Amino acid sequence: MTISELNQMTHDEFVRVVGPVFEDSPWIAEAASARRPFSGPGKLRELLFDVVRNSGATKQLALIRAHPDLVGRAALAGTLAPQSAGEQAAAGLSKLSTEEVKRFQDYNRAYKEKFGFPFVICARLNKKDAILDGFEKRMNNSPGQEIKTALEEIFKIAALRLADLISE
Repeated sequence: MTISELNQMTHDEFVRVVGPVFEDSPWIAEAASARRPFSGPGKLRELLFDVVRNSGATKQLALIRAHPDLVGRAALAGTLAPQSAGEQAAAGLSKLSTEEVKRFQDYNRAYKEKFGFPFVICARLNKKDAILDGFEKRMNNSPGQEIKTALEEIFKIAALRLADLISE
């Protein structure tokens, strides 16, 4: 799809197509829709990121909390959104041993207890061992640092999803 095609969509079509760029958070695409036309994919990406940056702490936390646990209940049950399932599989998270699954679940639980939201990392840019290392390193962060890091990871995820969606 081209940026021109996105610019010509109705509001509802735009939200349906661009909304999944951010996990279960169509409000971001809804806010961006009114700012069309976009001169290029980079302008759209930056506007989407600005919507998140300017949305306030409550909405930012809701966005972080919309992300599924890595190797969590939804992944194990096969009910992840297709994009999330593909991203976790690409990181090697769909072929873990029983011990590895337990390790992820233990990390997920400890992380959520400390921060109150799921661990978010761009799985497409990492593999299993790097993700596990990320859990260990990021557990030492303050809540403020971790919110900032989670949002940076969400931006990486969204940028890759947007690049998949729009041809230059």
